[in-house]
Amino acid sequence: MGLLIIGVVFMIVGWLVSNKLKSKFHEYSQIRLNQNLTGAEIARLMLADNGIHDVQVISVEGQLTDHYNPVNKTVNLSPDVYHGRSAAAAAVAAHECGHAIQHATAYSMLEFRSAMVPIQNISSKVINIIFFMMMFGAFAVKGLFSFDTALLVIIGCYTVFALFALITLPVEFDASRRALAWIEARGIVTPREHDMAKDALKWAAMTYVVAAIAALASLMYWVMVFLNRRD
Repeated sequence: MGLLIIGVVFMIVGWLVSNKLKSKFHEYSQIRLNQNLTGAEIARLMLADNGIHDVQVISVEGQLTDHYNPVNKTVNLSPDVYHGRSAAAAAVAAHECGHAIQHATAYSMLEFRSAMVPIQNISSKVINIIFFMMMFGAFAVKGLFSFDTALLVIIGCYTVFALFALITLPVEFDASRRALAWIEARGIVTPREHDMAKDALKWAAMTYVVAAIAALASLMYWVMVFLNRRD
């Protein structure tokens, strides 16, 4: 029940933050950039300025589906960002290029997060198996594991989830920092447009903050369950 409450609370908070982000993006998308550059043009210019010539800028379907893919070295921009000529489009495009620059310069926190991806994936599979077995009473009926052992495995998996979420924060904040510094130094935005870009990226970062807090809350819940059983 406690885990359900945590899930519901953070689902609501996440929904509110996501709606705020969409609202800000929509608001700032209505104001045409003074330089009249598209998100795609800004992305290519930022990559070139940083000596990165092996990363492609492409358009992908969806809304706010923008991301950098280090596997095939592509900056993937949603249509509103790829074709957009606004402060919001400039902010998002430059942010994703910030990740490409992190990749090219071997930014330590990005490399740490990338190294954790397979561990995160394994932990997700393990936790699903554990919950499935617990649901059908395998621990009590077949004696495969004690409940305390199951709790320790769950705590281990949630520790991985929480660590991954926390590592994501400096990666995202650094990408936004690089983006805002570059669009200002390059004269891509006016001071007013810079403030709009900064605000849009702030709300984007808040989605990761909420996810990190939710992961920590879930971890603490399972730790408390384990400790209460030890009393």
